[in-house]
Amino acid sequence: MSDTGSRKWWALGALSLSMLAVGLDGTILNVALPQLSHALDATETDLQWFSSSYLLFLAASMLPIGLLGDRLGRRKMLIGALVLFAVSSAGCAYAENAWQFIAARCVLGVAGAGIIVMALSGLTVLFTEEERPKAVGVWSASNFLALPLGPLLGGWMLTHVWWGWVFLINVPVALLGAVVVSTLVPESRSDEPSAFDLGGAVLSVLGLVAVTYGLIEAGEQGWGDGLAWLAIGGGVALLILFFRYESRLASRGRRPMVDPALFRVSSYTWGVVLIGFVSLANIGVIFLMPQYFQAVQGTDAMGSGLRLLPLIGGLVLGAVPADKVARLVGPKAVIAAGFVVMTGGLLLGSTTEVGSGAGLSGTWTALSGVGMGLSMATATSVVLSQVPEERSGVGSAVLQAVNKVGAPLGAAVLGSVLLTSYQSNLARPALLELPFEAAEVTRSGVFGGLAVARESGSAALYSTVRESFVHGLNLALLVSAGFAVAGLICTLVFLPKLPKQAAKEGEPREAIGVA
Repeated sequence: MSDTGSRKWWALGALSLSMLAVGLDGTILNVALPQLSHALDATETDLQWFSSSYLLFLAASMLPIGLLGDRLGRRKMLIGALVLFAVSSAGCAYAENAWQFIAARCVLGVAGAGIIVMALSGLTVLFTEEERPKAVGVWSASNFLALPLGPLLGGWMLTHVWWGWVFLINVPVALLGAVVVSTLVPESRSDEPSAFDLGGAVLSVLGLVAVTYGLIEAGEQGWGDGLAWLAIGGGVALLILFFRYESRLASRGRRPMVDPALFRVSSYTWGVVLIGFVSLANIGVIFLMPQYFQAVQGTDAMGSGLRLLPLIGGLVLGAVPADKVARLVGPKAVIAAGFVVMTGGLLLGSTTEVGSGAGLSGTWTALSGVGMGLSMATATSVVLSQVPEERSGVGSAVLQAVNKVGAPLGAAVLGSVLLTSYQSNLARPALLELPFEAAEVTRSGVFGGLAVARESGSAALYSTVRESFVHGLNLALLVSAGFAVAGLICTLVFLPKLPKQAAKEGEPREAIGVA
């Protein structure tokens, strides 16, 4: 392998390291919430905003940062985002109250958006279409290392050292990423940069913030919450207005933030949609299973991380060879096969019982991971193959915006299904015997129910709470399987049949108009 060829693969390692910093923050935060509640004297609302503030600013920053990267330089933006991530992580560690912590999380969201978008756009710049599927497979697999690593590392640190170190650990990772990126990743920018689209930026930011906030609110308050629906409806209206505004700019010969021509290429549009379905289907595993491991099987955070290792193994097994399989049978067949395997894994998971062992959970999460790796890596390669290098920042931002909105949507839908089923299956006599406040705490969720059962010494209530949660878990996993089936149908019906062999460098690809 030539020095140039070797250098780009080392650069891929730098981009993956950058993404690891973002992934670690999200998984470690969940483990640290109990300590943060005590250390910062945080209310339940504060704890919700510790996560929500990050998600809101992450979603809001995606498209503007993609545009700025295309204009100012993608490597420059990525290095800046990594340094900002390190600084804001330190801000989280040294926050003295909840509002300081939330402010630092807001800045962290902006930095995280820069890392996510610029790292993905870097794959478009660094690798040819023939190399890109393999690069995406390696990148996808490495990104998910944060799923088990976060709880394992966070759990150990919270047990042995000051809680602030769970955020300070991001500082050397981010700074090392910045150094390696500056050394190995070449600078790139659009040869014909767009003028800054202020109107498009405002509409996209407000629309994504409103939709994300509405989904978070629905997840916390339930789908009957009027504010949640108002925010979602208003956000969707703003995003429709945004795309109409961008189309009007393009029709007048001006360069919009997001080129509407991107969405006239069916493989790009449906590739993005399919990535959304992968996210929706698998958030069930990521969001629900740690609760099952800790509430039903009695593990701690580190134990949950260990039990997610089969998911990561499956993901690597599916993502890394996905490009080779796609060259043999075509990307469409690989994406469809991924959804089939994913559906099978989730359906197997829906047979979980209170007494199920690690063998069942390891088997079905591994299957789900294989399906996710096949579909996600291949669909991402399909999308990136249609994005011109000069617009790779914005093209990647659109993909990531859909992916990141899918997470709160999936969590809200599945959380609602789980809670509704859990509440409907609680034994009425067991609740009637409790004082009103204790009954309400029991109905609020499995951890509240288990706490009440332990305090009251009721073995019957303890058993009922666990069985009710497992019933809700199984129903939620059936819904997740439904998302995977929907993705399979969309793949078979709408995704064009693409060539088996990726186009070689210099060969024409499906045209995308770039004004």
